[in-house]
Amino acid sequence: MTATVSETTTLNAPVDVRFTPAGTPLAVRYDGRVWAVAADPVHWFARDSWWDTRRTAPVGAGNVVDVEHWRVQVRLGSSASALRTFELRRDPLSKQWLLQSITDN
Repeated sequence: MTATVSETTTLNAPVDVRFTPAGTPLAVRYDGRVWAVAADPVHWFARDSWWDTRRTAPVGAGNVVDVEHWRVQVRLGSSASALRTFELRRDPLSKQWLLQSITDN
């Protein structure tokens, strides 16, 4: 058996994410292309290390420590292109999604 190593690229690039009415990612626009979600996404939250960033927030701003993540397997449009894994992140108090990393499967 031969082991393969997947290659990961770290980016932190702004992306547009289209969601289903149920709130799961449907497609990601990155680098002028639309990548369709091709498998069930994985969703989780992590805590921001606010003590390192020393971010301040206005009183009553709400949750300022939960970073939202989605891991989605995508392919270009409706093509049969190879799957890639995008890890998406949205920081507290931000509406902008970031493409944290890409892994070639």
